Amino acid sequence: MKGVWTVERVRAAERRVFERTPEATLMRRAAFAVGVRSAELLTEHTGAVSGRRVALLVGAGNNGGDALWAGVFLLHRGVAVTAALLAPERTHAEGLVAFRRAGGRIVRVPEDTEAAHVAVSTADLVIDGIVGLSGRGPLRPPAAELVNLVTGPLVAVDVPSGVDPDTGAVAGPAVNADVTVTFGGRKPGHVLADGAVCSGAVHVVDIGLGDELGEPDLVLLDAADMGALWPVPGPEDDKYTQGVVGVAAGSETYPGAAVLATGAAVLATSGMVRYAGPAADAVRTRWPEVIATGSINDAGRVQAWVVGPGLGTGAAGREVLATVLEKGVPVCADADAINLLAAETALWDAREPDTPLVLTPHDREFARLAGDVGDDRVAAARRAAERTNCVVLLKGHSTVVAAPDGRVLVNRARGAWPATAGSGDVLSGLIGALLASGVEPWLAAGCAAGVHELAGDVAADGAPIGASALLAAVPDAVRMVRAAAAASA
Repeated sequence: MKGVWTVERVRAAERRVFERTPEATLMRRAAFAVGVRSAELLTEHTGAVSGRRVALLVGAGNNGGDALWAGVFLLHRGVAVTAALLAPERTHAEGLVAFRRAGGRIVRVPEDTEAAHVAVSTADLVIDGIVGLSGRGPLRPPAAELVNLVTGPLVAVDVPSGVDPDTGAVAGPAVNADVTVTFGGRKPGHVLADGAVCSGAVHVVDIGLGDELGEPDLVLLDAADMGALWPVPGPEDDKYTQGVVGVAAGSETYPGAAVLATGAAVLATSGMVRYAGPAADAVRTRWPEVIATGSINDAGRVQAWVVGPGLGTGAAGREVLATVLEKGVPVCADADAINLLAAETALWDAREPDTPLVLTPHDREFARLAGDVGDDRVAAARRAAERTNCVVLLKGHSTVVAAPDGRVLVNRARGAWPATAGSGDVLSGLIGALLASGVEPWLAAGCAAGVHELAGDVAADGAPIGASALLAAVPDAVRMVRAAAAASA
């Protein structure tokens, strides 16, 4: 697992490190890493380093200092570097002196705005050192104008300017980086919502904070983590020992939801899937290996239930949800099941105490259940998980999975192709299968989200897809994460 730390935690770690290591030393380490990555990008995009042009967007404080020291490194590599000072009177003094001594060119904004525009628009690469971890809110107009002129690769120092480092929220003009070089560890802004898009490829540089950071505030599961957790049959397993999952989904109006959720459960593991509901004929036709019945009371025993996709919010749907919650086994509740729980608080009483329940809302469903998400998606998911004593998977470009005990993991999407009708039905089926196999609910939701997103990426291959194509790619995604786990073992 990869860790993510809030700004407060990173600042506290820095203060402890400063007690034994001069701040200037850490800045040099950070800036050297920015300079090295910038030189690599210049080579990738132009074929050379020496003789190229780089522009620095330099704000007040340490991020501006990092950019200036990175400029010093590039000047020593034969790069022509111009620093556009956006806060000339508050520019990092030591960095500015070193930059001038190395032969760097200085332009001040707004006094030399035209020269700054020329430097940025003609640069082979631009380094964003406008604001750092203390920055909040959008770019101011002079900085935004310069950012809009960038034509080459853009490297952000620590966090792209204009992105909230703790929430990833973007409230206006912001840097959209190709690469972000960050120090000590990832920050929430790198992996959440808009910030995940703006950060580009994130490179984490160790500047000596590692031992001081402690347990992360958020975690990211990589492919190897998911592969190691994904259930696979052993020589002693049979169809029952791997976990039997039940699916209560779909209706005469929405049979496709039943087909997709059930199919995901089938493809996630090689155990047994039972379907119960009015779409039984459609399910049997598509998935003959499924034991399908018309009534939940005839479904037989299962180790976990998936309930909600296409279920409807009428009396019949309410009765099905109440029956599932009374079974005393883990449940993944999606779509109409969430809407029913939000509308009828009495349904919560049907749940057996402390029985694992995973809720998978998108923003609008979440609002009905727990209020508006707001800018801080992690805080919203944590509050909802604690209040409901459930695992809450808040869908989005960055999927947030919160456990009742405060643990949070984030799945950062590679693209937006899975944002299509029926995609959530597939996700719920994956979660249900992992719950039935005994995977801990928080991790089951996180692993399912990761494989779901990977399947969408595989299926799309750069073009729009439907949920059926995503579903068909699930086995390929599982093979990929299992291979990653084997390679890292």
